[in-house]
Amino acid sequence: MKAAVLNAFDGTFQIEEIEIDRPKGREVLVEVKACGLCHSDLHLAEADFGTPLPAVLGHEVAGIVLETGPDVRDFAVGDHVVGSLIQSCGHCNACRSGRTYQCEKPNETLRAGEEGQRLTRAGQPVTTGWGTAGFAERTLVHENQLVRVPDELPFAQASLLGCSVITGAGAVINTAGMKPGDSVAVIGVGGVGLNAIAGARLAGASKIIAIDLAAEKEALAIRFGATDFIRAGEGDAVAAVREITEGGVNHAFEVIGLVPTSQQAVQMARTGGSAYLIGLHRPGIEMAVQGLDLIVRQVGVRGVFMGSSNIRHDVPMFAELYLQGRFNLDDLISKEINIAEINDAYQDLKHGAVARSVITSF
Repeated sequence: MKAAVLNAFDGTFQIEEIEIDRPKGREVLVEVKACGLCHSDLHLAEADFGTPLPAVLGHEVAGIVLETGPDVRDFAVGDHVVGSLIQSCGHCNACRSGRTYQCEKPNETLRAGEEGQRLTRAGQPVTTGWGTAGFAERTLVHENQLVRVPDELPFAQASLLGCSVITGAGAVINTAGMKPGDSVAVIGVGGVGLNAIAGARLAGASKIIAIDLAAEKEALAIRFGATDFIRAGEGDAVAAVREITEGGVNHAFEVIGLVPTSQQAVQMARTGGSAYLIGLHRPGIEMAVQGLDLIVRQVGVRGVFMGSSNIRHDVPMFAELYLQGRFNLDDLISKEINIAEINDAYQDLKHGAVARSVITSF
C-alpha cells in the first residue's frame, strides 16, 4: 500500500510502498478515507522525540472498517470510525475512572514483539506512529483508539474530531471547566486554536480574545466565535488582553508550543486565573515562571494533553453537535489534498497559511 514514510528527522516524508499485516487480537484494519495534517506530526518529523525510524505518522484518521481481529468487541466491517492518538488499556486506575488520556499502560494497545510487525518495508519494521499511522491507504489500530461515528458525517470533517477538535475544545470544556461568563484568550489561531475558540463559544464565554501573528486569521477567528483579535508582534499582546478584560482573562490557552508565548499566557491570566499549555514543546525545553505570579496572583499553570478527552464520549458528542449545525467543522478544512502533496501542505501549515489540510486521496 502507499504511505508517507518518515526516514529522517528533517521534516519531510517520502511516498513509498509498504506492507500492512492482517489484524490480530483487538486490532481493526481501517481503509483510510481522510487524515488531517496536524502540527504535532510535523514536530515529530523535525525533532527526535524518540520515534524509531522509519515511521508512518498521522493520527487524525477517519475511515471504514475493512476487517477486525478475533477479539474485537466494539466494531464490525463497514463501520465508519475515527482514530485518535489517545492510547488506553481500559483497565488501569486512570482508565477505570474515565481519565483514558492519562492511561498508565498505553503500550498495551501495541503489539508485543512475538506478534510481529503491523507495518513493514521490504521485510523490515516500520514504526506505527501514535499507534495510528494514518498517513497511508490503510491502518491497523487497536480498537481502544477508535470511535464509531455516524455514516452521514463527511470523512474529512470526521478526521479532525480525533485530535484538533477534542484537543482545542476539550481543553476549554474538560480541562478548564469553563463556566458561562468566563473570559478566554487563545494564543495561536490554527486548527487547535480555532477549536478552543469554538469550545469557548459553546460554553458561553463572555470574551474570547484570539491572538496570532497573521492578520488574515482575524476573519476566521471571528467566524469561530472570537469577540476580539490581537495581532501579535504589533504592540504588547499581554497589555492588550489586560485592557480588553480589565485585568486579564480567566483562562489563557497557549496552542503553539513556544516558551515566550507560554510565558505570555501566564501573564494574560487575571488574579486567580489559569494558563493552559496545549502546544507541544520540543524535548528538553525548560520554561521560567515568575514565583509571584503563582503565589501572589495565584495563577495556575496546567499542561493539557489531548484536551483531557475521553474519546468514546467526546468524539460522538462533537459529531452530533456538528450534524445539528452547532459546531463548525467545515471551515477548519482549508484544502483536501492527495498524499503526494503532504510536504507542500506542511510547508503551508508551518507558515500559517492554512488551518488544516486533509489527505482525502491516495
